[in-house]
Amino acid sequence: MDQVSLVAELTNKDDLILVLNSGSSSLKFGIYYRGSSDEEPLLTGAADGVGHNNGTLHIRSADGTSLAQRECIHESQSHALRLLATAIREHIHTSPIAVGHRVVHGGPKLCKHQLITPQVLDELRSATHFAPLHIPQALTLIASAQSIFPAAAHFACFDDAFHQTIPEVASRFPLPRRYFDAGIRRYGFHGISYESLVHHFGTKVPQRAIFAHLGNGSSLCALRNGVSIDTTMGLTPTGGIPMGTRSGDLDPGVIIYLLRNEKLDADRLEALLNHQSGLFGLSSGESDVKTLEERARSGDPESAQALDVFAVSVRKMIGAYMALLGGVDVVVFTGGIGEHSNHIRSAATERLEPLGLTADKIQIVPTQEEQQIARHCRSLMTQQG
Repeated sequence: MDQVSLVAELTNKDDLILVLNSGSSSLKFGIYYRGSSDEEPLLTGAADGVGHNNGTLHIRSADGTSLAQRECIHESQSHALRLLATAIREHIHTSPIAVGHRVVHGGPKLCKHQLITPQVLDELRSATHFAPLHIPQALTLIASAQSIFPAAAHFACFDDAFHQTIPEVASRFPLPRRYFDAGIRRYGFHGISYESLVHHFGTKVPQRAIFAHLGNGSSLCALRNGVSIDTTMGLTPTGGIPMGTRSGDLDPGVIIYLLRNEKLDADRLEALLNHQSGLFGLSSGESDVKTLEERARSGDPESAQALDVFAVSVRKMIGAYMALLGGVDVVVFTGGIGEHSNHIRSAATERLEPLGLTADKIQIVPTQEEQQIARHCRSLMTQQG
């Protein structure tokens, strides 16, 4: 059956799940139906360029056939959602029974994927100070989705939930103990992506695995028998290795210097560390790895150095996690950079052969965050009866 016929056949099904995956300047979505053994995509797509003047909207069928492609300005995530909902209804004439939301940070009390209730929303609001860049945006998008799809059950899938298994020795920062009790600890993120990789391996998940989700936001995770035991991101998604525009971990003295000598307030410091650092800062204004690779090949030293800093940071964490795990059975690269940059993968794994990392242990597995959220939503609906 071709995709057009499939869309027509499923257009009136009553078990469709809409998944919303919000990024800093994009809103990805997927509509899933219950297949014979897994959640199957019916439509996927995204509104890109949110908050910019060069936005686009595209919708594709599961086989990649373009069903809609146009330029449009997305003033906000909520505006992008309204445009997406209108475009989706041109192809699907049944409202979804559930909407799954990727929520980056649940704070110290929201530790598992769950139905969004007024109490959950109140808890998210009270946890805003743990992720001021992410939680307010999530709350606004949830409210918009609830108004557009009022009959659907809405679920929150937390990006840090997967890392609840990290032992306390790895989650504690070396600060006075009262700060840990107040929720200042390592949470870790990209958990939904890592869950999708564990699902990919199924019963054959390796005993000692290192997953590297490398994109505009990047992190690594050490897993034993499919369970997270350590990860590079910390209290917020700013921590860990350098990223597209985020600094990653810094000597605390750098922060003190910026506060004392540069007279930066909290907002300006946050902007510097999240939007002006990482590859962007090192290369004087470019965060796209493909563009940096092209510039490096043309002899640009700043671009070459930015890529080296990023790749070496990944390599150091792979080596550290190999020591933590007592070896490694597989290193998996995922995310936009992890899946598509041969240069970064090669530079991040070179010179690790003496530690036991051979070429046959390195894999590329595309992340399936939206599909994983759909799986969780279906499971949670089943649990509720």
